[in-house]
Amino acid sequence: MPDHLAAPSPLPEHHKLAAFAGEWNGEEMVYPSRWVAGGPATSRVTARMDLNGFYLIQDTRQMRDGQESFATHGLFTYDREDRLYKLFWHDSLGYYPPSPASGSWTGKVLTLVRGSLRGNARHVYEVVDDNTYNLKIQFSPDAEGWNDVLTGVYRRI
Repeated sequence: MPDHLAAPSPLPEHHKLAAFAGEWNGEEMVYPSRWVAGGPATSRVTARMDLNGFYLIQDTRQMRDGQESFATHGLFTYDREDRLYKLFWHDSLGYYPPSPASGSWTGKVLTLVRGSLRGNARHVYEVVDDNTYNLKIQFSPDAEGWNDVLTGVYRRI
């Protein structure tokens, strides 16, 4: 088959997302916001590399006070066009994001930012080691002053 007809294969940037693949237990702090009262939470995260290695598909179920309180479905990928990582984020609040979060790695930290009519969200994923990562989700009305919405430490099961 001629090269121009060969299916594309994942780049090293796609493979970097595999750091988050696996089963994880999270200890979280939810900060008071207009959507939810603050307090401690736990989460179970299931993530896998899929679709020929181009995507990390991540599902999270958060528990507070013995009940499921929040759920997310995230699709992470690397966009070879603009050379940025993308996060397509869906959650149980039901808002549809007008566009994916976009960002890049700095060392062991992947930072992704998205905007909507409700404001801006920033997701900061820090790889601590092969079995631990930290997450901070922040909100800003103007993409300048950021307030924590959730912080968490996730350990591989």
